[in-house]
Amino acid sequence: MLSKSESHASWQDSMISLTWLTYILEEWTGVEYHCLYYISFILWVLSIIFAPLLIFISTSCFLNLLLHIYMRKNGLDEDFSNKSWDNGRFMVASILSMGGKLWHGYELHGMEKIPEGPGLIVYYHGAFPIDYCFFISNLYRQTGRLCYSVVDHFFSKLPGKVLLFGRDESVEILKKGNLLSVAPGGAREAFCSDENYNVLWGNRKGFAQVAIDAKVPIIPLFTQNIREGCWTLGKIGFFRWFYERSRLPLIPVYGGFPVKLRTYVGDPISYDPNITATELAEKTKIAIETLRNRHQKLPGSILRALLERFDKHQKED
Repeated sequence: MLSKSESHASWQDSMISLTWLTYILEEWTGVEYHCLYYISFILWVLSIIFAPLLIFISTSCFLNLLLHIYMRKNGLDEDFSNKSWDNGRFMVASILSMGGKLWHGYELHGMEKIPEGPGLIVYYHGAFPIDYCFFISNLYRQTGRLCYSVVDHFFSKLPGKVLLFGRDESVEILKKGNLLSVAPGGAREAFCSDENYNVLWGNRKGFAQVAIDAKVPIIPLFTQNIREGCWTLGKIGFFRWFYERSRLPLIPVYGGFPVKLRTYVGDPISYDPNITATELAEKTKIAIETLRNRHQKLPGSILRALLERFDKHQKED
């Protein structure tokens, strides 16, 4: 154990080193000390805000690397639905489920409402849909079922293999007895909704037509506190204008806060041959809003969502 004199000497050495470092930075950048201090403080704050999000993105890249190694080691093709991928899928699903439990205390309620056959899962799109990752991971671990996902066309431009399903492909997937998921609000809902959890679907009803054509039920899904986990600058006029003009999902997202996340599965909306796509889309929207009103206190609050991590009381399913 260090004595007081040794500790004091160590502290002095640290301060001298810091002074020299500051002097070097001043000479190198031409920026005065007080400016460097403020810049360092701003960078420190930004690191706190963005670090959790960057950690999750890094983890996602790491998991993709693990799957690639698993594919090469076992000589598998890229058909991820093949049963040869079972061990790899279970490994990734377990890691994601553990991460969700540790960071968000993630819970999934109403799993029994998901039919054994095909179904179209429709969910509210948070700024960063990490809840959906946790949902499909827990779904696979508990039932062994895969859930195909409809994603934004923007992601087809990114490196890696991303499957994009059109209307015909989506219908075919469902007719084969699979689960398929979609967030009709897409990037607009992700970036432009707010703490009131407005459902921003516009006139989108293609998903409803897919369910009608495939003759499958729609299963509504909503996650409590998902907007408090990550926030976005989409409400700011410039960023909203940028998205509406470019349709690129490049609005800044920050956070990764360890808020409590609970995903609730709603009652399935059964196939009805006498309903139109417009009517079914509206019915689904009401089902999502009902789940929101039942399980989410509005407007959302980061502090309340954090405190719910320690609240053992669970809202009624």
